[in-house]
Amino acid sequence: MFRNKKAQIILIIIAVAAVFFFISSKNKNNKSSEVMVDINPVLGNIEKIISTTGTVLPKNRLEIKPPVSGRLEQILVKEGDKVTLGQTIAWLSSTERAALLDAARGEGEEKLKDWEDIYKAIPLISPIDGEVIVAKIQPGQSLATADAVVVLSDKLIVRAQVDETDIGKIKLNQKAVVSLDAYPDVSIKAKVEHIYYESKLVSNVTTYEVDLILDEITDIFRSGMNASIDFVEASRENVLTVPLEAVIKENNESYVLVKNRFGKPSKTLVNLGIADDKNIEITSGIDINTNLVVKSKKFALPKSDIGKNPFLPNRNERNKKK
Repeated sequence: MFRNKKAQIILIIIAVAAVFFFISSKNKNNKSSEVMVDINPVLGNIEKIISTTGTVLPKNRLEIKPPVSGRLEQILVKEGDKVTLGQTIAWLSSTERAALLDAARGEGEEKLKDWEDIYKAIPLISPIDGEVIVAKIQPGQSLATADAVVVLSDKLIVRAQVDETDIGKIKLNQKAVVSLDAYPDVSIKAKVEHIYYESKLVSNVTTYEVDLILDEITDIFRSGMNASIDFVEASRENVLTVPLEAVIKENNESYVLVKNRFGKPSKTLVNLGIADDKNIEITSGIDINTNLVVKSKKFALPKSDIGKNPFLPNRNERNKKK
C-alpha cells in the first residue's frame, strides 16, 4: 500500500511539472518584442470626421387628394415625372358624373359624348414644382376625398441621426459626404441645412435630427433609402502629418522619437492639430526632414512543442530507434 501511494505522488509531481513546462513554453513562444521603424513626416490632407447614418426623405411631401368622391378617369403622370405649378396631373369624375356617363354609355357613343361635353371632368392641379414619388391609383378606380391620387416631393434631402455627444460639433452649412447603402461606391457632397431643436430617443440613445441638402440629386436616389453620412468637422490641406502610433502622450504633453546624430531615438516635444483614424497633424516641433522612430511590436508565431517535453520521448530519437 505504501509503494502504491508513493507511486501516485510521483505521478502527480510529473503531471504538475509537465503542465508547468507546457505553459511556460507557450508564454515564451508567444512573447512579443518591440522593433524600431524609421519614418519621415509627410505633407498631405487630413480631415476630422463625424460619422453617422440617415435616411433619404422628401423635404416637403405633398399628397394630392380629390376635392369630391368619385372615379379617376385619367392620370397624366407617372412616378419619377417632374411636374410644374399649375400642371394638370389627373382628371376625375364626381360620383354623379360617373353615374350619368355610365348610363349614357349604354345609349351609345354619341349620347356619351354629349354628356361628357355638358358635364365636365374635374382636373387635379399640381400646387408646386416637384417630382411624382407615388402614383399607384389606376383609371376607373373609385376614390374618396381621403385617398391620395399622387404624392409629390419638391426635392429629396437626407435626414441624419446625430448622437447628442456630437451635436455640438455640427454647424449650419457644414460640409458632409453622403453615400447610399444601396450604392456604397457613390459619394455625394452635401451641407447642413437645419438642426432640429427637439431630441429623439433611438434605442435608448438621445439623438438629434439634422437635414442635409445634396449638391446633386441623381436618378439613383429614392425616398426611404438608408445612407451613411460623414460630417467634416475640420479639414487641413498640405499639412505635416505622421501616423498616430508615432505620437507618445506623457503628462498631458505630446512627443515623438527623433533619431539623433548618433542614431539613437530621443523624445522631442510637438504640438498637434487634427487627426483622422490613421494620421495626426503636427503643427510645430519637427519638419518634413526630421527622421523619426516608431516603436512597433513584432510577434513571434508559437512553435511546436512536440518533442520538447522532458517527460516525453523526442521524435528524432524515436525515428532513430526505428
